[in-house]
Amino acid sequence: MSDSAARHRARQTVINLILALGASIGLVVTLVLIVPRDDSNRIKGIDYTAISQQAKADSAFDVITITPPENWWANNAALTTNNIDTVPVFKAGFVGSDIKYIGYTQAFNANPTWLALSLNGKVLTEQYSSKHYKWDVYESIVDNNPKKTMDYIMVLNYKAEDYLLLYGVADPSEFKSFIDSIDKELNGVPQID
Repeated sequence: MSDSAARHRARQTVINLILALGASIGLVVTLVLIVPRDDSNRIKGIDYTAISQQAKADSAFDVITITPPENWWANNAALTTNNIDTVPVFKAGFVGSDIKYIGYTQAFNANPTWLALSLNGKVLTEQYSSKHYKWDVYESIVDNNPKKTMDYIMVLNYKAEDYLLLYGVADPSEFKSFIDSIDKELNGVPQID
């Protein structure tokens, strides 16, 4: 009788462990299904136009305010005048559909060292002519997959030591929309050749 009772207890222990494991898994699945999750975008949009116009009003710099294409929104914008390299810059970033991003940096009184550091690891691949300006196009010497934000940079030296850098991950037509807006904002400013 003791062998039979021992076997029964051993079987019952295994059965109890399986039932406890099943109940635990059921409880976890139930909690996962009933707990609400916020699937909204965690990156919040900002009032880019107000920030860029305020930066222009508060400084002696001619900060431009570009108009992004439809369905694009700004996720950051700021004027920084106390950089370690002493080059004041206004930076803004725009997010589009399908995880696309285009950012721009407007540098004032920049020096060749600043530009060289900004283009570190990039090579000049072509030029793009907008209505009024010629942009130099730089691409990364490393073929990143997926592409990184600074793998593709368009550079415009539009006035003395002032530069515009346009960079990101998007279609060429979307870069062209940004360039057209920049072209309208800078119209009349002579380009340095």
